[in-house]
Amino acid sequence: MTFGERLEWLLRMGLLVFVLAAAAFLSAVMTMRFAIHGREVEMPNLVGKTSAEAMAILQGRGLHLKVVDRVYDALPANSVARQSPPAGEQMKVSQDAHVVLSLGSQNVMIPAVTGESLRIARIQLLQSGLQMGEVTSFFKPTAQPDIVLQQSPASGTRASSPRVDLLVAGNGRESAYLMPWLVGMPLSDADHLLLSGGLKISKTTFSPSPQWPKGTVIEQIPELGSKVTADTGIEIVVSQ
Repeated sequence: MTFGERLEWLLRMGLLVFVLAAAAFLSAVMTMRFAIHGREVEMPNLVGKTSAEAMAILQGRGLHLKVVDRVYDALPANSVARQSPPAGEQMKVSQDAHVVLSLGSQNVMIPAVTGESLRIARIQLLQSGLQMGEVTSFFKPTAQPDIVLQQSPASGTRASSPRVDLLVAGNGRESAYLMPWLVGMPLSDADHLLLSGGLKISKTTFSPSPQWPKGTVIEQIPELGSKVTADTGIEIVVSQ
């Protein structure tokens, strides 16, 4: 074999190795993309379904049901009143679908507990068929400890939820409480809820989300139930 023939053979072998390597690489990429896509399912519409029906539907798609709240609603008791993410959104298998369940219709007026002690406020709420929600302490030098400074919802309004959140005078030490669920709330309501607890939004990002009403909170950091204080940075994403 001459030098030229040997060189031509080496070039052909090099080209063949390159083609095989490129084919293997493309095959691996396509396999990975298929695997990732295969772990995604479409979020079903759960609103109006009972919790048992919603759980069965989600389990059929490899998803899990997580109840984050219960509210008074025209829907029958124990039916899904709201859901997150909305129907049609892609989710990864094994993720949680957050739902708010209906307590059924109920006409309950919120009593006035501002200015009362925490103990008296609890009793008055129970007598009205309500219960205390988030209790946040805020230091106010002119107020006695454990006196209710603010309440949400305000007195005289009809209850949409069985819980009433309270802002209570503290003793000056930094207080911590659990992060509330903001997703699905209008930005103004979320901001008011946080401010009533001595917290504030540190970063707001707007994102095009046609499936959500404009100005609705669609993501939050920290997550529901996280421990937060007045110094905690709270970030939200709002539909645009």
